[in-house]
Amino acid sequence: MGARGPRSDNDRLWIGYLSVGALVMLAYYLVPTEGAGAGVRITLYCLDSASAAVMVIFGLVRHRPRPRLPWLLLALSQVVYAAADATFYISHYALGVLDYPGAADPLYVAHYPLVVAGLMLLIRRRTPGRDLPGVLDAAVIGVGAAMLSWLFLIAPNARLDAPVVVKAFSLAYPVLDLLMLTVALRLILGGGRRPASFYLLTFNMLAFVAADTMYVSQQLDGTYVTGNYLDAIWLAGNLALGAAALHPTMARLTDPSPVRDASIGPARIAALCGAALIAPVTLYIQSARGDLRDIPVIALACALLFGLTIARLAGLVSDQRRLAITDALTGLHTRRFFEAQLPIEVARARRAGGSLAVFIVDVDHFKSINDHYGHPAGDQALIEIAARLRGAARGGDVLARYGGEEFALLVPEASLSELATIAERLRLRVASSPVALSEDTWIAVTVSVGAACFPLHGDSPNELVATADRALYVAKARGRDRVVIGEAAATSTATVTDHTAMIDYLSHVADEVDALLHAQEHSLAISRWVHTLVTALGQDEATARNAELAGRLHDIGKIVIPEAVLTKPTALTEDEWRLVRQHPEYGYRLARMVPGFGVVADIIRQHHERYDGNGYPSRLVGNGIRVEARVLAICDSWAAMLVDRPYQPALSVDAAAEQLRQGRGTQFDPDVVDLFLDLLARGQVGDLKRPTELTPEQQP
Repeated sequence: MGARGPRSDNDRLWIGYLSVGALVMLAYYLVPTEGAGAGVRITLYCLDSASAAVMVIFGLVRHRPRPRLPWLLLALSQVVYAAADATFYISHYALGVLDYPGAADPLYVAHYPLVVAGLMLLIRRRTPGRDLPGVLDAAVIGVGAAMLSWLFLIAPNARLDAPVVVKAFSLAYPVLDLLMLTVALRLILGGGRRPASFYLLTFNMLAFVAADTMYVSQQLDGTYVTGNYLDAIWLAGNLALGAAALHPTMARLTDPSPVRDASIGPARIAALCGAALIAPVTLYIQSARGDLRDIPVIALACALLFGLTIARLAGLVSDQRRLAITDALTGLHTRRFFEAQLPIEVARARRAGGSLAVFIVDVDHFKSINDHYGHPAGDQALIEIAARLRGAARGGDVLARYGGEEFALLVPEASLSELATIAERLRLRVASSPVALSEDTWIAVTVSVGAACFPLHGDSPNELVATADRALYVAKARGRDRVVIGEAAATSTATVTDHTAMIDYLSHVADEVDALLHAQEHSLAISRWVHTLVTALGQDEATARNAELAGRLHDIGKIVIPEAVLTKPTALTEDEWRLVRQHPEYGYRLARMVPGFGVVADIIRQHHERYDGNGYPSRLVGNGIRVEARVLAICDSWAAMLVDRPYQPALSVDAAAEQLRQGRGTQFDPDVVDLFLDLLARGQVGDLKRPTELTPEQQP
């Protein structure tokens, strides 16, 4: 507990500073302006202003932010500002000099470039590289503010019949305030952490801009009086700057921002809409009043706002497309993009008589990384492995994160003779040096690689991926950290030549899952119903057979889900549901290891897709889902509804039929629902038996 003491004192220091500052502000307004009170007011105001500069310097020494230059410039700007305040209030209160501009005005003007320079360095550090959305959003609001500043501050001051010096300073304040507002908006709307010091610094900037704007307006119409309510805003802004520097989070204010979500929140949408409407509304008001002097300026603002809005929309569309095809963790392409690109490249290679290579890369013993070091460390390992694979790929290759710890590489125009060289380059690049999981933890990581080449190892996308995946399976079986080419996998006698044995094994896995989860038959019944339905839909016998096999094996992916999750008697947590929802993917990967099972694997992977696109894992829609998978989804749901489950008791046949009707067009294909219910009425589908009721031919 003792070690926490200094940190707690540090945490409270900024609060104490604000509290004392608030008392100073209160005393400032309570002290009379006549006689000795004038000196007290000068002292209190200058103490407040100077204290902010002192606190920024103190914060620099105490928190040691990196880099220090942004805060040094802010500290210097506040020193200049405090000197300007001392000059201004001594002139007004002590000497009675009310001239405008006075000796303080050059100092006030001089502090703006220092503030802007400090903020720009802060922004550059917080958001390295491009942040086009932040720039455009700041520009939209800045254009609206600039137009209003021109109409009500800059133009009226420019038209004054006054000495040049008066006009120069009257114009300098709104122009410089506008510059500071633009930079402040860039900071506020940009990326980066938003700790308490960020909000305190933001308040300081906005308070100064607001008070300075009102000051120029009051000077313009002759209503400014020294010591009015504007002093409270300036004083509060000073205190906010000092508190921002004292707050323990000030050192993190320069941390580079993480990858930001490209979406726009409601508050930002409202601000942008309001800013975009300022110009047209002002144009209407000015036209109605018959004041046409500034119509060209307002029209220019309208044009700029329109152009910025279009640019922002174009950026959003681009960001959404990029996010749709980019894996959030590694920055590589998604599996969906890879699977969409593969048929295109196969067709191109077929037309040109060329070749195409597919590589599946799997991280060896990745589960042990998560188990020993935690999932964040596992994520860090995947990020580094992805970066190394990207460095080993060529510019025109398609590199994707294919699964949890699997990656896929598509290499156009790669011949059979190049496969081993490319695969070895991938393997060696990953294993070239230990991977950093944290600042003090480094581990050696290896990968296994399976490869296949078009047209030698397959004539379709599914065949190519299945061959590469079988090659990867062989590489794993031979000890990992090695490369296997498709033809080597095809000749392996130890693992994949006996197709019947593999199918029998997967059927045994399906029976194990059924025995764990169901008192009645499950996969056997579903396979019968699926065959009947697909045949009734007019599909050929080969399609019906694939659908039957998929029905038999549709739940094999659950074998890798922990039994405690599968048999949990209470409702599953969101994390547990997320784990269960991965079983179609696991089933797909198991089934595709059987040569010629690409279609069956696809059906298994899609059997939890929904007709309305809200299913998983790929959110396919309507006829984009294989017809066999649409049939399997209905049969699987029917079997599930007729048995007791932890989250729902068994339904009657009539109630289950009503559930299917309610799911027509949303969860299920409406035509298949109608066919299922028709065949159900005829007694051709929908029957569930206990294992003891099965005939010898139906026994597993």
